[in-house]
Amino acid sequence: MDVVLLSRLQFAATVFFHFIFVPLTLGLSILVAWMETKYVKTGDEDWKRHTRFWGRLFLINFTLGVVTGITLEFQFGTNWSRYSEYVGDIFGSLLAIEATVAFFLESTFLAVWVFGWKKLSKKAHCACIWLVTIGGNISALWIILANGFMQHPLGYTVNEAAGRAELTSFVDVVTNPFAWGMYAHTVLGAWALGGFFVLGVSAWHLLRDHESEFFRKSFRLVAPWTLIMVLLVAFTGDLNGKDVAKYQPAKLAAMEGHWNTGRNVPFYLLVVPDEEKGRNAVEAIPIPGLLSWISFGSTEAEVIGLNDFQKEDRPPVAATFWTFRLMVALGMLFCLLALLAFFIRNSSAMPRSILTFLVWAIPLPYFALGLGWAVAEIGRQPWIVYGLMRTQDAVSPIAAQTVTASLIAFFVLYTLLGVLDIYLLRKYAIKGPEQTSQEAWSC
Repeated sequence: MDVVLLSRLQFAATVFFHFIFVPLTLGLSILVAWMETKYVKTGDEDWKRHTRFWGRLFLINFTLGVVTGITLEFQFGTNWSRYSEYVGDIFGSLLAIEATVAFFLESTFLAVWVFGWKKLSKKAHCACIWLVTIGGNISALWIILANGFMQHPLGYTVNEAAGRAELTSFVDVVTNPFAWGMYAHTVLGAWALGGFFVLGVSAWHLLRDHESEFFRKSFRLVAPWTLIMVLLVAFTGDLNGKDVAKYQPAKLAAMEGHWNTGRNVPFYLLVVPDEEKGRNAVEAIPIPGLLSWISFGSTEAEVIGLNDFQKEDRPPVAATFWTFRLMVALGMLFCLLALLAFFIRNSSAMPRSILTFLVWAIPLPYFALGLGWAVAEIGRQPWIVYGLMRTQDAVSPIAAQTVTASLIAFFVLYTLLGVLDIYLLRKYAIKGPEQTSQEAWSC
């Protein structure tokens, strides 16, 4: 394997391991803040127990997530130095704002929240967790704005003499419509994941009749939230798909296995793409005009096919197609699960089959979010910055053996951290809440 592929594998491995922690951090933070708000408004000590129980799981996940995220930004200098040299004027400013503003807001107030239970008033303490939530979601915004520039570059000019892209409009960069569509879809997905996590853990305890009233309360609170979130994820996914059709037609064609440009293009329910032959090996059960309508809002819209792009400008079709299909299938499953949870939330005897499925479904939103990012990043290839810089031109001039060694080291370290996160989350999720809100909070 050459240095380009090895560097891509290393970045993919570190990103996906880090992303194990990110969505639960975003999803749980807002739910914990909501629970503490209910405690402050009602004075009900039971909501304080909820805040502390789910807050402990949030804290475990956040701490390990920080550790895995530190190394990511350094890779732009070590593995992708030519990329950093070429677009660092734009990309670097966004990451700098994320690190110096959003992350410090999040981490500072998290420390105050953890150690301020007996030192702050109820309202001040509750304000801290809301600032943590806001900081985390703003942090995600700046990172996705940076990725949005890679997907749909705006606000720059190419300085041929200096051999790099330079920032001309920061406003254009931060108002990038493609980036905001990605942000809405990603963050809502993370909030839905937080909901499924709470539902799954609650279902585990309800199946064992352990702290049943406590976990019924969590279940009732989060079930409507989760249903709303999965419906919003589907809605924003449709809008994001239209942005892809507009700004990245090759990616859309790969996602749909669409080879020949045309109007009134059908959507096939059964498709198996044949990348080598430039066509679909299987193409059955068409719905007339649906792909044109999904992509552009009109059955008469033209959808560009993969055969209109040079082979070197096409993304990997099979990988993009199947990851997208699996992501959509999981999204449909989540809609069903969220709907079932919503309908049983007030039942005196919740069906054990649904509760069991909710427990086993805890990992599935992680896979769905990971698949979504795989579609976004694989589908952007061969470009690291779409239409501006190719991935093969962005890698650092270093030996493949060096990247191999660091790839192995990262994989081992991140695997250990991932196992530790799962172990601690499982341990304290199974342990259940403190018996009283006055017990010491330690991990």
